Amino acid sequence: MELVTTETVPGREVHESLGIARGNTVKARNVGRDITQSIRNITGGELKAYSELLTDARDEAMSRMVADAESMGADAVVNVRLESSEIANGGSEVIAYGTAVRLD
Repeated sequence: MELVTTETVPGREVHESLGIARGNTVKARNVGRDITQSIRNITGGELKAYSELLTDARDEAMSRMVADAESMGADAVVNVRLESSEIANGGSEVIAYGTAVRLD
């Protein structure tokens, strides 16, 4: 499965647009992490536990988007985008979306 942030896949022609492929996940922070990350926030530096949480969430959202595109019979997803938002105190949603296409 080709995934690109551009409108086309280099060297390939889009034969058919199949619709929007999307995948999302909602992840919540861990109370134990919040305590350790609060200390890190005071002393400075990367909040690694949160970085790892968001990396996992992005990977899961992308994987779900690919599964959605495959269920449509797509060869690629173009114009891939990722967004995140806070939906509850301590919980964030990450969504991956793009246009599922068949290539020549």
